[in-house]
Amino acid sequence: MKVNTKKIIGLVGETGSGKDTFCGHLKRNLKNVYVFRFSQSLTEALRIFFDEVKKEDQQWLAICLRERFGNNILGEAIKKKVRGIKKGTIVLNGVRALEEAKMVRKLGGRMIYITAESRIRWQRVGKRGEKKDDSISYKKFLKIDKVKAEILISKIGKKSAFKIENNGSLKDFYEKIKPILKKI
Repeated sequence: MKVNTKKIIGLVGETGSGKDTFCGHLKRNLKNVYVFRFSQSLTEALRIFFDEVKKEDQQWLAICLRERFGNNILGEAIKKKVRGIKKGTIVLNGVRALEEAKMVRKLGGRMIYITAESRIRWQRVGKRGEKKDDSISYKKFLKIDKVKAEILISKIGKKSAFKIENNGSLKDFYEKIKPILKKI
């Protein structure tokens, strides 16, 4: 990849599919990688009030903000952060709304859909301990997977330029990333 260019990647994928792992891999293997999570502003807002953040609370806040200010409210926050970056790879992690995907494309970015089987994703989430409610039953995980903030993921994924099925090992996942990066 040329260092003097700006590349934008939008990541869409269900919880536990491997989006953060994708970002970490890029940071370790490329120069000038900037990662912005759509959920970061939600996390920051919730941490003002609570020591621990729950996925359910992030989903609720995202729904409230989108209903009040429009479906691209989180995208607008991301756009402000991206504006000043002139070169490198910018990863916009956690696209959840059609308007966010459109924004990624409008900025000249390409969408990548990362997906995995639900039971595998549940096991990954349970191990990572990122949020207060990561260690939940499989039934509860499936319920959270179907809330309003999550339901458009597969629809956005179908319109993405690339798709990665991440059901195997880390090595397999990294091998699937290589050819996509060459095309972006």
